[in-house]
Amino acid sequence: MKTFNLISGLCAGFKRGVLLIGVLGVLACSQNSVSFNSVDITGADYARDLTWQDRTGSVHQLQAYKGQLVLVFFGYTQCPDVCPSSLSELKAIKAELGEQGQKVKALFVSVDPERDTQEVLDAYMANFGEDFAGVSLGAEQLKQAAKDFKVFYQKTPGPTPTSYGVEHTAGFYVYDTHSKLRLFVRYGTPQDSLLQDLKTLLAQS
Repeated sequence: MKTFNLISGLCAGFKRGVLLIGVLGVLACSQNSVSFNSVDITGADYARDLTWQDRTGSVHQLQAYKGQLVLVFFGYTQCPDVCPSSLSELKAIKAELGEQGQKVKALFVSVDPERDTQEVLDAYMANFGEDFAGVSLGAEQLKQAAKDFKVFYQKTPGPTPTSYGVEHTAGFYVYDTHSKLRLFVRYGTPQDSLLQDLKTLLAQS
C-alpha cells in the first residue's frame, strides 16, 4: 500500500509538472506571437551591425542606438523616386507617432560613394529631419556592408559619365529598441502598415 501511495504521489507530481510546463509554454508563445505587416526576420544571422565615420572623424555603430527604433535604408541622393518617396513616408510616420516618433531614427546608407560624400548626404538628409542621418562608406566598406545586409546595387549608364543611375534593393531593415534586427519592410508597403508595425515594436520596448 505504501508503495502504491508513493507511486501515485510521484505520478500526481509528474502530472502537475507537465501541466506547469505546458502553461509556461503557452504563456511564452502568447508573448512571442506578435503579428507584423512587414517581413518578420527576428533572429536573422545577418545585418547585425554597421560602422561608419561622420565628417568629424567620429566613429558610429548601429548597435549604439539602443533605446531607439532604427530603420536602415540603402539608396543614393540622386535616386529619382524610390529613395525620396520612402524617406518622405517615414517622415510622415514619425509625425503621426507624436512624441514616440522621437524614438525612431533613420540611417540612409549611400550606394553611390563616388558622388555621395558625407557633406552631400548631410545636406540631403536635412530635408527630412534631424533624426535622419546619411552614411557614406568607402567603396570596399560599402561592398562588405552590402554583403552583410544582403543588399544588391549596380551602376547603370547615363547620358554622361557622371549622370549614371544606381539600381539597388529598396526596403527598410528595422531594429528594435534593443538593437535587434526584427523586420524587413518591402518598398511599397502601405504607410499605415509600417506605422502599425513601429507602434508594435515601441510597445515592446
